[in-house]
Amino acid sequence: MFGIVRPCGHRLGERLKSQWMAHLCGLCLALRGDHGQFARVVTNYDGLLISVLTEAQAAPGGTGRRTAGPCPLRGMRTASVAQGEGARLAAAVSLVLASAKVRDHVADGDGLLARRPVAAAARRVARSWGRAGERGGAAVGFDTAVLVDAVDRQLGLETLAGPGTSLLAVTEPTETATAAAFAHTAVLAGRPGNAVPLAEAGRLFGRLAHLLDAVEDQAADAEAGAWNPLTATGTPLTEARRLADDALHGIRLALRDVEFVEGRLAHLLLAHELERSVDRAFGTSSCGHPHPGAARQGRAAFGPPPQMPAPPRQPRGLLAGCAVALGLFCTCQVCCADEFEGPWSRKKREGCCSTCDCGNCDCGCGDCCNCDCCDGCDCCGCDCSC
Repeated sequence: MFGIVRPCGHRLGERLKSQWMAHLCGLCLALRGDHGQFARVVTNYDGLLISVLTEAQAAPGGTGRRTAGPCPLRGMRTASVAQGEGARLAAAVSLVLASAKVRDHVADGDGLLARRPVAAAARRVARSWGRAGERGGAAVGFDTAVLVDAVDRQLGLETLAGPGTSLLAVTEPTETATAAAFAHTAVLAGRPGNAVPLAEAGRLFGRLAHLLDAVEDQAADAEAGAWNPLTATGTPLTEARRLADDALHGIRLALRDVEFVEGRLAHLLLAHELERSVDRAFGTSSCGHPHPGAARQGRAAFGPPPQMPAPPRQPRGLLAGCAVALGLFCTCQVCCADEFEGPWSRKKREGCCSTCDCGNCDCGCGDCCNCDCCDGCDCCGCDCSC
């Protein structure tokens, strides 16, 4: 899974968490249904925003949900999942952008893609995903050519960028692509008046996605000798943070002009979880559910106190690791266990919810209910009586 909007389930609360999971599973199943099993690997947290926005604008009483069968990633449980044109648009956009990402990695010769046979196979996959995304977009009236054009221009801009080049010139293609995708949700929902503010929100979301990816990867890119927009343009982190904060503010203002039918989840993700994503990328905050004792130790809530490391164990082979990984997902240990053993590396990993202390809910409800964009909205999912 990848994406910049990764909300903590405890902050969402049960109702919004179930809605969020419905869109996540709906995107995954739309990819499988329209494009085959392998396409499900491009399921991502940010793509589901397309589905969320479509449903948030749609008239109530539609057929936006269906019951899906058991899935290993849900512990072999059935679930209510999102369906319809919003999920299909999210799938098409995810495929086209994933195709571009693969081609970019091939062009950079990253990792195994430096080997010709692997690179050739990756190019075939990228072409297949690109064609599938084009078909999927056409099925819901969306021309994916705007996405393909943005990707092509991105490569050219990166080649020409250097010290003194505006960082916003580099992020522009991503902004254009996400603006088009966000705006089309208004068309699918039958609310054309929302297209302009959603395009603005999408443009700024694309800027944030590009900025945060650059910030999080800068050190690794420098070590690997890979291209990074911040390094290439000589943009300091202080300027990147200023641009990120401006984008956050712009998204909140744009959302005020969007007519939602039920916009709690969309608002929480784009106005509040996105802010936490920025803080996380720049290292200025952590999850609002501190680990017990973290405050006493004067450190961030990233789990229990460090202990002396145990002697390393031999990693598992490919097939054995796959079998263990399947077992971990089927039993939900990846999400719910305090600690589990990595299927291949055998290193200790923390479950997704292991650092959350439900008894000390610090979900930022005060910010949610008093920020300049909420106007007294009730967008918090936790039960903290804000």
